[in-house]
Amino acid sequence: MFARRGDLAPGRDGSNRFLIWIIALMVYLAGLALSATMVLEQVIDRWSAGLKGSITIVVDPSVSGGEAETDARVEAALSVILTTQGVLSATPLAEVDVADLVEPWLGKDVLFLNLPIPRLIDVTLVSDSAFDLAGLARRLESAVPGTQIDDHKVWLQKVLRLARTSELIAILIVVLIALASGTTVMFATRTGLAVQRDVIEVLHLIGARDTYIARQFQGKAVSLALSGGLLGLLLAGITVLALWLLARDLEGSLLTAVQLSPTFLAALAMLPLAGTVIASVTARFTVMRFLARML
Repeated sequence: MFARRGDLAPGRDGSNRFLIWIIALMVYLAGLALSATMVLEQVIDRWSAGLKGSITIVVDPSVSGGEAETDARVEAALSVILTTQGVLSATPLAEVDVADLVEPWLGKDVLFLNLPIPRLIDVTLVSDSAFDLAGLARRLESAVPGTQIDDHKVWLQKVLRLARTSELIAILIVVLIALASGTTVMFATRTGLAVQRDVIEVLHLIGARDTYIARQFQGKAVSLALSGGLLGLLLAGITVLALWLLARDLEGSLLTAVQLSPTFLAALAMLPLAGTVIASVTARFTVMRFLARML
């Protein structure tokens, strides 16, 4: 791809001066978009694994009997749940845990407000087993009226739909960045060809082939794209590493589950190579088309 001789100087014009920085910016943005896709994929997997095979039983508190009757309602619900086929375990959440769940909406002093806070029972189901959710709902309503079942499906479907849409947008951004990179290389190459037009005509007169001329512009584009791509990769790597280190310190956050997998690191490392390939193909196509019009 690189010419041995240097009859042309494709980098003499000012357009190529900024090409390395534009490619670096493109690779940097592509790295961030790729990182966002990786984070979304891992978060989706965690949500799906955490909610599949589990349901939540909501026991309304007793207004007349106080806390003692509410505890009795929870025990009655547990008896029905644990005798249901397909249930692996059932764990009632303490009032403090339920208060922590509603704290963002009701504040920290929710336990001191004497509000009728529902009691929750976390139920784990046996994997790959047929479970009669409607039958359990009927038995719970008969034994403990006012009990509700949340199987998380509606919420999970909405969240997964949003996450998948965000993933597609991130992928689309990467594609648009690739197109923008190719367009930038094309205009930079065209500018170089216009500046070197007289020299190219002389080379044609002495018998230089189009492929020889194209190789020199192609080699310059590859060199700039590779340098800019490595610079963009370095900046993207620093940004991703900094965000990952910050996310590790967020206790209880969904980001704590994010891992820098080898597949992601390999894909990130391939970005400069992808930018170089785009620059090489675009530069050669642009030069060959330009030379064909000169004849």
